[in-house]
Amino acid sequence: MRVLGIETSCDETGLAVVEEGQLIAQELATQGAMHSVFGGVVPELASREHLRVLDPLWQSLLQRTGLAPEDFDVVAVARGPGLLGSLLVGLGFAKGLALATGARLIGVNHLLGHLLAPGLERELCFPSLGVLVSGGHSQLYALNSPTEATMLGSTLDDAAGEAFDKLAKLLNLPYPGGKHIDELGALGVPDPELLPIPYVDNRNLDFSFSGLKTAAAQHIQRHPDLRLPAMPDVDEVTEIGRQRPELSRLCASFNHAVARALCIKAKRALERGPQARQLIVAGGVAANSAVRREMASLAQEMGVELVLPSLSLCTDNAAMVAYTGALFAEAGLGHDLDLEAVPRGRQLPWDYCRFPNAEAS
Repeated sequence: MRVLGIETSCDETGLAVVEEGQLIAQELATQGAMHSVFGGVVPELASREHLRVLDPLWQSLLQRTGLAPEDFDVVAVARGPGLLGSLLVGLGFAKGLALATGARLIGVNHLLGHLLAPGLERELCFPSLGVLVSGGHSQLYALNSPTEATMLGSTLDDAAGEAFDKLAKLLNLPYPGGKHIDELGALGVPDPELLPIPYVDNRNLDFSFSGLKTAAAQHIQRHPDLRLPAMPDVDEVTEIGRQRPELSRLCASFNHAVARALCIKAKRALERGPQARQLIVAGGVAANSAVRREMASLAQEMGVELVLPSLSLCTDNAAMVAYTGALFAEAGLGHDLDLEAVPRGRQLPWDYCRFPNAEAS
């Protein structure tokens, strides 16, 4: 079974081919430089850029693989959550291709795609606990199978990745800021007393990072010299960190606070569901070195296997969409052409149709 994956949920345009569970090829165009001028993603610009680059990426993918449009059995597309205009670009392309070729159409939950992405690199075992940490979401999931995910907790306000980007903006670091906070934090030693571990003095499994963001902002107000006078180029950040140890200390402390908050809630979930065989950590913030380190310690403490995707699979990509689509197709699931995009803030419906399974199709 050959699956095309299409990803246009935010500011990455991606196409990928997965065949028999293996990634064959992928194309990716990023908009980071465009949106860095504004310090964040501008939805209207993002959707227009998806529209501009999607067809050239498609032609390049066909040329690289030697495939024709009718060679795909399944067209999988990220249908949400994300920016509505961006999602509609990918969804329209997917529907047109499915209608023209007769391929099965499958709308993929972008968040579940992140959690299943490590399956491209290693075997996933179920049941597992999924920890999804990205720019827009911080969530815990009970994963009973590739198609059965129950959300246990979610962010009540700012997600972890959003908090990283807001701190970077306060410090006048380039966008996207999470990787620069991680880079600077690696040069310093965290001070556990500098910033609070947010929203852990409770019994629930939800997250909140707004208090941490506020604490960091207040610290910068008290120490205005921490804010860089001019935004540096990305290749200058490390040297700046070496020259400004207090800046590295703040970033290290911020990394520590986020990682500890995630681990405390993940441990709580593992204790309440001790049957979990793996701890799967995914999403853009799963690339953070402090998060990876703390999650490794937690997995060892709880006696579960840690699953971390490679760094290239942490960010938005079409490979995870194609792989998730393949798993759903094997389970006999798909969509009709009335599939709708679901923007961030709305719950994705379980509106799959039953089709013949992969072996019978």
